[in-house]
Amino acid sequence: MTELKIGVVDVYLVHQSDAGKHVLVLQRAAHGTRCPLAWETVHGRIEPGERPEQAAVREVAEETGLPIARLYNVTTQAFYLHGMGAVQLAVVFCAFVAERAPPTLGPEHRAAEWLPIDAARARLAWPREREALDHVMHLFASGDAGPLEDVLRVDQPGTSVKPDARA
Repeated sequence: MTELKIGVVDVYLVHQSDAGKHVLVLQRAAHGTRCPLAWETVHGRIEPGERPEQAAVREVAEETGLPIARLYNVTTQAFYLHGMGAVQLAVVFCAFVAERAPPTLGPEHRAAEWLPIDAARARLAWPREREALDHVMHLFASGDAGPLEDVLRVDQPGTSVKPDARA
């Protein structure tokens, strides 16, 4: 029987300035990782006992070392893992950062680039990531969630996200 697993997070790191919005994309390492050389967003597993927003904060720290100024939940996306016989559910977040700083990459990535939205969308390997980026750009066109702010903005005290007044 196929099971449904809520097990991963995707996090879109966004920097907004007078030059527009830029999104961080990461290139997978050539060896020793899944999907070698594919470009993607921050992605990782939710650990036992961890809430999705906690996993999002942890994965951003592990994969980029960048501080999050504001965190928002965006959507969920399902995909099938035939090796496990499971439908995996990804919880998608948008994290705004105050600076377009270079990330500190771990061994699972070999490169990172801050790209304008259209370039980032074209670079992402997975169609579901391009679709989620469209959601991010629609929801945060004005720089925040507007009338949806109270529903989408993650309660920061429970996630260890420290608000950054510069973002």
